[in-house]
Amino acid sequence: RLAYHDNRYTKLTPDTYKAWEAVEKESGLQLVYNTGGVQFTRKDEMSHVIDAYAKAMAENNISFERLTGSQLRAKFPQFEIDDTYDTIYQPIAGLVDAALANSVHIQLARANGATVLEHCPVQKIEKLPNGRVLVHTPKGVFQCRRLIVTAGAWINHVLGSIGVHIPVYVTQEQVTYFATPNVKDFTKAKYPIWIYHSPKYDFYGMPMHGNSGSKIGIDAGGPVVSVDTRNYEPDKTREQACIKHLERTIPRSLGPIMYTKTCLYTMTPDRHFVVDDCSKNGWDNVIVCCGAGHAFKFASLLGKILSEMAIDGKTKYDISQFNIDREAITNPDWTPTLYMGTGGKVPTKQSSASKL
Repeated sequence: RLAYHDNRYTKLTPDTYKAWEAVEKESGLQLVYNTGGVQFTRKDEMSHVIDAYAKAMAENNISFERLTGSQLRAKFPQFEIDDTYDTIYQPIAGLVDAALANSVHIQLARANGATVLEHCPVQKIEKLPNGRVLVHTPKGVFQCRRLIVTAGAWINHVLGSIGVHIPVYVTQEQVTYFATPNVKDFTKAKYPIWIYHSPKYDFYGMPMHGNSGSKIGIDAGGPVVSVDTRNYEPDKTREQACIKHLERTIPRSLGPIMYTKTCLYTMTPDRHFVVDDCSKNGWDNVIVCCGAGHAFKFASLLGKILSEMAIDGKTKYDISQFNIDREAITNPDWTPTLYMGTGGKVPTKQSSASKL
Protein backbone atom coordinates (compact mmCIF):
# COMPACT_ATOMS: atom_id res chain seq x y z
CA ARG A 1 0.00 0.00 0.00
CA LEU A 2 1.02 3.60 -0.55
CA ALA A 3 -0.94 4.68 2.54
CA TYR A 4 1.29 4.87 5.60
CA HIS A 5 1.32 6.91 8.79
CA ASP A 6 4.93 8.11 8.49
CA ASN A 7 6.84 9.66 5.61
CA ARG A 8 9.90 7.49 6.22
CA TYR A 9 7.74 4.76 4.65
CA THR A 10 5.59 6.75 2.23
CA LYS A 11 8.72 7.92 0.42
CA LEU A 12 9.68 4.25 -0.12
CA THR A 13 6.28 2.76 -1.00
CA PRO A 14 6.34 3.75 -4.72
CA ASP A 15 9.71 2.02 -5.07
CA THR A 16 8.28 -1.02 -3.29
CA TYR A 17 5.81 -1.44 -6.14
CA LYS A 18 8.61 -1.08 -8.69
CA ALA A 19 10.65 -3.79 -6.94
CA TRP A 20 7.72 -6.23 -6.94
CA GLU A 21 7.10 -5.44 -10.62
CA ALA A 22 10.72 -6.35 -11.39
CA VAL A 23 10.30 -9.72 -9.64
CA GLU A 24 7.03 -10.37 -11.49
CA LYS A 25 8.69 -9.53 -14.81
CA GLU A 26 11.66 -11.81 -14.14
CA SER A 27 9.50 -14.70 -12.92
CA GLY A 28 6.50 -14.31 -15.23
CA LEU A 29 4.20 -14.75 -12.23
CA GLN A 30 1.71 -12.31 -10.70
CA LEU A 31 2.46 -11.68 -7.04
CA VAL A 32 0.72 -8.35 -6.33
CA TYR A 33 -3.05 -7.82 -6.64
CA ASN A 34 -4.46 -4.29 -6.45
CA THR A 35 -7.70 -3.96 -4.50
CA GLY A 36 -7.58 -0.43 -3.14
CA GLY A 37 -7.16 0.23 0.56
CA VAL A 38 -9.25 1.68 3.38
CA GLN A 39 -8.28 3.08 6.78
CA PHE A 40 -11.18 3.78 9.13
CA THR A 41 -12.02 4.51 12.75
CA ARG A 42 -14.74 5.98 14.91
CA LYS A 43 -14.52 9.77 14.92
CA ASP A 44 -14.71 9.91 18.72
CA GLU A 45 -11.82 7.47 19.14
CA MET A 46 -8.88 7.63 16.71
CA SER A 47 -9.44 10.33 14.07
CA HIS A 48 -5.96 11.69 14.82
CA VAL A 49 -4.55 8.51 13.28
CA ILE A 50 -6.46 9.12 10.06
CA ASP A 51 -5.06 12.67 10.17
CA ALA A 52 -1.52 11.25 10.43
CA TYR A 53 -2.03 9.00 7.41
CA ALA A 54 -3.47 11.90 5.41
CA LYS A 55 -0.58 14.18 6.36
CA ALA A 56 2.12 11.63 5.45
CA MET A 57 0.52 10.89 2.08
CA ALA A 58 -0.05 14.58 1.26
CA GLU A 59 3.62 15.34 2.01
CA ASN A 60 4.64 12.69 -0.54
CA ASN A 61 2.08 13.58 -3.23
CA ILE A 62 0.13 10.34 -2.81
CA SER A 63 -3.48 10.72 -3.89
CA PHE A 64 -6.25 9.69 -1.50
CA GLU A 65 -9.88 10.41 -0.64
CA ARG A 66 -11.02 11.47 2.82
CA LEU A 67 -14.53 10.04 3.12
CA THR A 68 -17.35 10.00 5.62
CA GLY A 69 -18.56 6.61 6.75
CA SER A 70 -21.65 6.81 4.53
CA GLN A 71 -19.51 7.79 1.51
CA LEU A 72 -17.30 4.75 2.07
CA ARG A 73 -20.41 2.57 2.37
CA ALA A 74 -21.68 3.94 -0.95
CA LYS A 75 -18.36 3.00 -2.57
CA PHE A 76 -18.06 -0.37 -0.78
CA PRO A 77 -21.42 -1.58 0.61
CA GLN A 78 -19.60 -4.32 2.54
CA PHE A 79 -18.71 -1.64 5.13
CA GLU A 80 -21.98 -1.14 7.02
CA ILE A 81 -20.94 2.05 8.80
CA ASP A 82 -22.36 5.57 9.18
CA ASP A 83 -21.01 9.07 9.62
CA THR A 84 -19.79 8.41 13.13
CA TYR A 85 -16.76 6.93 11.30
CA ASP A 86 -13.82 8.73 9.68
CA THR A 87 -12.20 7.05 6.67
CA ILE A 88 -9.52 7.30 3.99
CA TYR A 89 -9.56 5.49 0.68
CA GLN A 90 -6.33 5.06 -1.31
CA PRO A 91 -6.69 3.33 -4.71
CA ILE A 92 -3.16 1.90 -4.95
CA ALA A 93 -3.20 -0.86 -2.34
CA GLY A 94 -3.70 -4.59 -2.30
CA LEU A 95 -2.12 -7.85 -1.29
CA VAL A 96 0.99 -9.87 -2.05
CA ASP A 97 0.74 -13.64 -2.38
CA ALA A 98 3.27 -14.24 0.39
CA ALA A 99 3.75 -17.98 -0.03
CA LEU A 100 4.26 -17.68 -3.78
CA ALA A 101 6.50 -14.63 -3.34
CA ASN A 102 8.76 -16.52 -0.93
CA SER A 103 9.02 -19.39 -3.38
CA VAL A 104 9.74 -17.07 -6.31
CA HIS A 105 12.42 -15.17 -4.40
CA ILE A 106 14.19 -18.44 -3.56
CA GLN A 107 13.95 -19.81 -7.10
CA LEU A 108 15.21 -16.58 -8.67
CA ALA A 109 18.06 -16.46 -6.16
CA ARG A 110 19.09 -19.98 -7.16
CA ALA A 111 18.80 -19.04 -10.83
CA ASN A 112 21.27 -16.22 -10.15
CA GLY A 113 23.82 -18.46 -8.44
CA ALA A 114 22.71 -18.54 -4.81
CA THR A 115 22.87 -21.69 -2.70
CA VAL A 116 20.01 -22.07 -0.22
CA LEU A 117 20.62 -24.20 2.88
CA GLU A 118 17.53 -25.16 4.85
CA HIS A 119 17.37 -26.25 8.52
CA CYS A 120 20.83 -24.78 9.02
CA PRO A 121 20.98 -22.59 12.15
CA VAL A 122 23.81 -20.12 12.65
CA GLN A 123 25.82 -21.07 15.72
CA LYS A 124 28.18 -18.10 15.85
CA ILE A 125 29.91 -15.43 13.81
CA GLU A 126 33.56 -14.46 14.10
CA LYS A 127 36.07 -12.25 12.30
CA LEU A 128 39.29 -13.42 10.66
CA PRO A 129 42.54 -11.39 10.84
CA ASN A 130 41.97 -10.33 7.23
CA GLY A 131 38.62 -8.81 8.23
CA ARG A 132 36.42 -11.43 6.59
CA VAL A 133 33.52 -13.03 8.44
CA LEU A 134 33.23 -16.68 9.40
CA VAL A 135 29.72 -18.12 9.86
CA HIS A 136 29.57 -21.37 11.83
CA THR A 137 26.69 -23.78 11.14
CA PRO A 138 26.02 -27.53 11.53
CA LYS A 139 26.47 -27.84 7.76
CA GLY A 140 29.85 -26.18 7.56
CA VAL A 141 31.79 -22.99 8.21
CA PHE A 142 31.34 -20.30 5.59
CA GLN A 143 33.57 -17.31 4.85
CA CYS A 144 32.36 -14.07 3.33
CA ARG A 145 33.32 -10.47 2.74
CA ARG A 146 29.95 -9.13 3.91
CA LEU A 147 27.18 -10.82 5.85
CA ILE A 148 23.47 -9.88 5.83
CA VAL A 149 21.49 -10.91 8.92
CA THR A 150 17.70 -11.07 8.53
CA ALA A 151 17.01 -13.56 11.29
CA GLY A 152 13.61 -12.40 12.57
CA ALA A 153 12.85 -13.74 16.04
CA TRP A 154 16.33 -15.31 16.12
CA ILE A 155 18.05 -11.96 15.49
CA ASN A 156 19.88 -11.79 18.81
CA HIS A 157 20.80 -15.47 18.72
CA VAL A 158 22.87 -14.57 15.66
CA LEU A 159 24.12 -11.09 16.57
CA GLY A 160 24.96 -11.97 20.17
CA SER A 161 28.19 -13.68 19.13
CA ILE A 162 29.54 -10.36 17.82
CA GLY A 163 28.41 -8.31 20.80
CA VAL A 164 25.47 -6.65 19.08
CA HIS A 165 22.04 -6.57 20.70
CA ILE A 166 18.82 -5.17 19.26
CA PRO A 167 15.99 -4.99 21.79
CA VAL A 168 12.98 -6.66 20.22
CA TYR A 169 9.58 -7.84 21.36
CA VAL A 170 8.62 -11.16 19.81
CA THR A 171 4.85 -11.59 19.94
CA GLN A 172 2.58 -14.43 18.88
CA GLU A 173 0.01 -13.11 16.44
CA GLN A 174 -2.82 -14.77 14.53
CA VAL A 175 -5.19 -14.39 11.60
CA THR A 176 -8.63 -15.91 11.06
CA TYR A 177 -10.36 -16.89 7.81
CA PHE A 178 -14.15 -17.03 7.45
CA ALA A 179 -16.17 -19.01 4.90
CA THR A 180 -18.53 -16.17 4.07
CA PRO A 181 -21.67 -17.17 2.15
CA ASN A 182 -21.43 -13.82 0.32
CA VAL A 183 -18.48 -14.96 -1.76
CA LYS A 184 -18.88 -12.58 -4.70
CA ASP A 185 -18.83 -9.50 -2.47
CA PHE A 186 -15.46 -10.38 -0.90
CA THR A 187 -13.36 -11.11 -3.95
CA LYS A 188 -10.27 -9.07 -4.83
CA ALA A 189 -12.26 -7.33 -7.58
CA LYS A 190 -14.84 -5.91 -5.15
CA TYR A 191 -13.41 -5.77 -1.64
CA PRO A 192 -10.40 -3.65 -0.56
CA ILE A 193 -7.79 -4.35 2.04
CA TRP A 194 -8.53 -2.37 5.20
CA ILE A 195 -7.18 -1.30 8.58
CA TYR A 196 -9.39 -0.27 11.49
CA HIS A 197 -7.90 1.74 14.34
CA SER A 198 -9.30 1.51 17.86
CA PRO A 199 -7.88 2.36 21.29
CA LYS A 200 -7.33 -1.32 22.10
CA TYR A 201 -6.61 -3.03 18.78
CA ASP A 202 -5.63 -2.30 15.21
CA PHE A 203 -7.65 -4.74 13.09
CA TYR A 204 -6.86 -5.45 9.45
CA GLY A 205 -8.58 -7.46 6.74
CA MET A 206 -8.17 -8.76 3.21
CA PRO A 207 -10.36 -10.24 0.48
CA MET A 208 -10.40 -13.89 -0.45
CA HIS A 209 -7.28 -15.20 -2.17
CA GLY A 210 -6.39 -18.72 -3.24
CA ASN A 211 -8.31 -21.27 -1.21
CA SER A 212 -8.93 -18.92 1.73
CA GLY A 213 -11.98 -17.07 2.95
CA SER A 214 -12.16 -13.43 3.99
CA LYS A 215 -9.31 -12.65 6.37
CA ILE A 216 -9.01 -10.62 9.58
CA GLY A 217 -6.20 -10.18 12.06
CA ILE A 218 -5.11 -7.93 14.90
CA ASP A 219 -1.85 -6.07 14.49
CA ALA A 220 0.52 -6.47 17.46
CA GLY A 221 -2.17 -7.73 19.80
CA GLY A 222 -0.59 -10.94 21.02
CA PRO A 223 1.49 -11.91 24.06
CA VAL A 224 5.26 -11.57 24.16
CA VAL A 225 6.89 -14.97 23.64
CA SER A 226 10.21 -16.42 22.51
CA VAL A 227 11.02 -18.88 19.76
CA ASP A 228 11.08 -21.56 22.46
CA THR A 229 7.88 -20.64 24.31
CA ARG A 230 5.58 -19.80 21.39
CA ASN A 231 2.79 -22.28 20.58
CA TYR A 232 0.43 -22.77 17.67
CA GLU A 233 -2.85 -22.57 19.58
CA PRO A 234 -5.24 -19.76 18.56
CA ASP A 235 -6.21 -17.29 21.25
CA LYS A 236 -10.01 -17.43 21.53
CA THR A 237 -10.21 -13.98 23.13
CA ARG A 238 -8.65 -12.26 20.12
CA GLU A 239 -10.63 -14.50 17.76
CA GLN A 240 -13.84 -13.29 19.43
CA ALA A 241 -12.64 -9.67 19.28
CA CYS A 242 -12.30 -10.06 15.52
CA ILE A 243 -15.79 -11.52 15.21
CA LYS A 244 -17.29 -8.70 17.30
CA HIS A 245 -15.55 -6.09 15.14
CA LEU A 246 -16.87 -7.65 11.93
CA GLU A 247 -20.37 -7.91 13.39
CA ARG A 248 -20.30 -4.14 13.95
CA THR A 249 -18.71 -3.03 10.68
CA ILE A 250 -18.52 -5.74 7.96
CA PRO A 251 -21.09 -8.37 9.04
CA ARG A 252 -21.55 -10.05 5.66
CA SER A 253 -17.90 -11.13 5.66
CA LEU A 254 -18.66 -13.52 8.51
CA GLY A 255 -19.32 -17.22 8.18
CA PRO A 256 -18.02 -20.42 9.76
CA ILE A 257 -14.40 -20.14 10.84
CA MET A 258 -12.26 -21.98 8.31
CA TYR A 259 -9.15 -21.79 10.46
CA THR A 260 -7.01 -19.51 12.60
CA LYS A 261 -3.24 -19.69 12.30
CA THR A 262 -0.42 -18.15 14.28
CA CYS A 263 2.82 -16.36 13.40
CA LEU A 264 5.52 -14.31 15.12
CA TYR A 265 6.17 -10.57 14.97
CA THR A 266 9.66 -9.34 15.86
CA MET A 267 9.26 -5.68 16.79
CA THR A 268 11.70 -2.98 17.80
CA PRO A 269 10.52 -0.75 20.67
CA ASP A 270 9.47 2.05 18.29
CA ARG A 271 8.05 -0.38 15.69
CA HIS A 272 10.36 0.98 12.96
CA PHE A 273 12.67 -1.04 10.75
CA VAL A 274 16.35 -1.53 11.43
CA VAL A 275 18.38 -1.44 8.21
CA ASP A 276 22.00 -0.66 9.00
CA ASP A 277 25.47 -2.12 9.34
CA CYS A 278 27.12 -2.88 12.67
CA SER A 279 30.06 -0.50 12.19
CA LYS A 280 29.34 1.16 15.55
CA ASN A 281 30.33 -2.17 17.10
CA GLY A 282 33.35 -2.66 14.85
CA TRP A 283 31.57 -4.91 12.33
CA ASP A 284 31.05 -2.70 9.27
CA ASN A 285 30.80 -5.82 7.08
CA VAL A 286 27.78 -7.21 8.99
CA ILE A 287 24.49 -5.74 7.76
CA VAL A 288 21.31 -6.25 9.73
CA CYS A 289 17.63 -5.87 8.84
CA CYS A 290 14.64 -6.19 11.17
CA GLY A 291 11.22 -5.56 9.65
CA ALA A 292 9.40 -4.90 12.95
CA GLY A 293 6.37 -6.99 12.01
CA HIS A 294 5.24 -4.92 8.99
CA ALA A 295 7.94 -5.41 6.35
CA PHE A 296 6.74 -8.18 4.03
CA LYS A 297 5.12 -5.69 1.68
CA PHE A 298 8.62 -4.14 1.38
CA ALA A 299 10.39 -7.49 0.93
CA SER A 300 11.57 -7.07 -2.66
CA LEU A 301 12.73 -3.49 -2.07
CA LEU A 302 14.51 -4.41 1.16
CA GLY A 303 16.28 -7.20 -0.71
CA LYS A 304 17.45 -4.66 -3.26
CA ILE A 305 18.59 -2.24 -0.54
CA LEU A 306 20.49 -4.94 1.33
CA SER A 307 22.18 -6.20 -1.82
CA GLU A 308 23.30 -2.65 -2.66
CA MET A 309 24.72 -2.29 0.85
CA ALA A 310 26.53 -5.62 0.54
CA ILE A 311 27.96 -4.98 -2.94
CA ASP A 312 28.50 -1.21 -2.96
CA GLY A 313 28.69 -0.46 0.76
CA LYS A 314 25.75 1.96 0.47
CA THR A 315 22.27 2.27 -0.99
CA LYS A 316 20.61 5.03 -2.98
CA TYR A 317 17.44 4.74 -0.86
CA ASP A 318 16.98 6.86 2.25
CA ILE A 319 17.24 4.46 5.20
CA SER A 320 18.79 7.01 7.56
CA GLN A 321 15.93 6.80 10.06
CA PHE A 322 16.25 3.01 10.29
CA ASN A 323 19.67 3.30 11.95
CA ILE A 324 20.80 0.91 14.65
CA ASP A 325 21.96 3.62 17.07
CA ARG A 326 18.72 5.61 17.42
CA GLU A 327 17.42 6.20 20.92
CA ALA A 328 14.64 3.61 20.73
CA ILE A 329 17.33 0.96 20.22
CA THR A 330 20.00 2.26 22.58
CA ASN A 331 17.94 3.60 25.50
CA PRO A 332 16.87 0.72 27.78
CA ASP A 333 14.17 2.92 29.33
CA TRP A 334 12.47 3.71 26.03
CA THR A 335 8.72 3.17 26.34
CA PRO A 336 7.68 0.73 23.61
CA THR A 337 4.98 1.77 21.13
CA LEU A 338 4.06 -1.34 19.21
CA TYR A 339 0.78 -0.34 17.59
CA MET A 340 1.82 0.99 14.21
CA GLY A 341 0.62 4.55 13.75
CA THR A 342 -1.51 4.72 16.90
CA GLY A 343 1.04 5.15 19.65
CA GLY A 344 -0.36 2.20 21.61
CA LYS A 345 1.74 0.58 24.30
CA VAL A 346 2.67 -3.09 24.64
CA PRO A 347 -0.73 -4.82 24.60
CA THR A 348 0.00 -7.35 27.34
CA LYS A 349 1.56 -7.05 30.79
CA GLN A 350 5.28 -7.73 30.50
CA SER A 351 8.35 -7.51 32.66
CA SER A 352 11.66 -6.22 31.34
CA ALA A 353 12.78 -9.84 31.02
CA SER A 354 10.26 -10.34 28.23
CA LYS A 355 12.27 -8.14 25.90
CA LEU A 356 14.76 -10.23 23.93
